[in-house]
Amino acid sequence: MHKDELRKKYKEKRLQLSEGDIEKMSLEIANLSLELPVWDYRYYHIFLNIAEQKEVDTEYLLHILQGKDKEVIIPKTNFETGEMLNYLLTDQTVIKKNKWNIPEPIDGIEIPNEKLDVIFIPLLAFDEKGHRIGYGKGFYDRFLTDCKPGIIKIGLSFFDPVKEIDGIFHKDIPLDYCVTPNKIFKFGSK
Repeated sequence: MHKDELRKKYKEKRLQLSEGDIEKMSLEIANLSLELPVWDYRYYHIFLNIAEQKEVDTEYLLHILQGKDKEVIIPKTNFETGEMLNYLLTDQTVIKKNKWNIPEPIDGIEIPNEKLDVIFIPLLAFDEKGHRIGYGKGFYDRFLTDCKPGIIKIGLSFFDPVKEIDGIFHKDIPLDYCVTPNKIFKFGSK
């Protein structure tokens, strides 16, 4: 199925989920993520979910990261340039929703892309090869090209993969893992 059709289909599938479904599956994803071989690093980039889009609630993963004394990095998007900046999450970080309802830090300590070790990535759908589709703005695709080689890329999804996504751009960077409520999918050689 083409990525545009999948984007529409999975947006609709997510909208069918109840708040209880989202809470339960998000907790299952966080618990299952503890089985990933990624907990020996220092800098973990994680998105703050858009509740209105019924994304995976990353609050549970945030608690795990903070409980393991990891440096938690959260993004701030710039829709004019198409870039994301990274900010260290501290007790002083003020978070506010932007006009697209994305919770973001207002300001803080900026962390360069090269420091990041692990990235938890939002998505709408993914395939058996680790390709993902998001909302189509390309923020994560551009962001990942500026990260160090070997960075660990982990998708979070309520749903299992599709066989293949048609229309993947040749420069799209595939995931290393994707965590669903029931299974961790591993891609490539990580």
